[in-house]
Amino acid sequence: MFVSKSMAIKVITVDPEETILAAREKMKNHLIRHLPVVDEQNRLIGIVTDRDIRSAMPSIVLQDYNSREERNKLAMIKVKDVMTREVVTVRPSHTIEDVLLLIQSKRVGTLPVVDDDGHVKGIIGVQDLLRAFINVLGIEEPGTLLCVLVEDKLGTMKRIVDAITEEGISFGSILVARYWDKGKRAVFPYLLTQNVSRVKKKLKGLGFTLLNPLDWYIDQLPTDGR
Repeated sequence: MFVSKSMAIKVITVDPEETILAAREKMKNHLIRHLPVVDEQNRLIGIVTDRDIRSAMPSIVLQDYNSREERNKLAMIKVKDVMTREVVTVRPSHTIEDVLLLIQSKRVGTLPVVDDDGHVKGIIGVQDLLRAFINVLGIEEPGTLLCVLVEDKLGTMKRIVDAITEEGISFGSILVARYWDKGKRAVFPYLLTQNVSRVKKKLKGLGFTLLNPLDWYIDQLPTDGR
């Protein structure tokens, strides 16, 4: 799935010459925490976050005390003074997997989406990713998650898929946990039915081990050594 299909298109931006008070007000009004900073051609030149603004504000203002002197000082602070200039971005043609890896490696929560000329085309964050993966996994539809333990051999996945489709059952998704045990994998088919007794019996008859997905997950949790 591509970023262009998952990003927010209506992007609230801010001018570098605006004050941090104006930027803070935009964030409050639109319930957001990130503002791409753009020039007159809508090209990205930075990003400012609620954390950047809080860091620039004295505690007396953050606590909503009426301090004219402090507010006058803040009125002199521009977005360009506190924004991050080296911005991690993605293109509309990138995949949501690309975004997920960037968010993890760069430790950011939101990425502006720009074209080859740096014009802002959208913005994508963790919530957008969650919606995208919910759609990909098909878990909004009623169904059942199985956990099938398999040997890491060619043809194993085909045997599982064939066994399920022969029962006339549709897939919402199918995921594989790799390298959790030497030479083995855990396969998680999400089936768009709650009547799985026959297919479970069939898979066991083919020599596969089935576990409760929650039991498998708990078994993978690290122990404290006691």
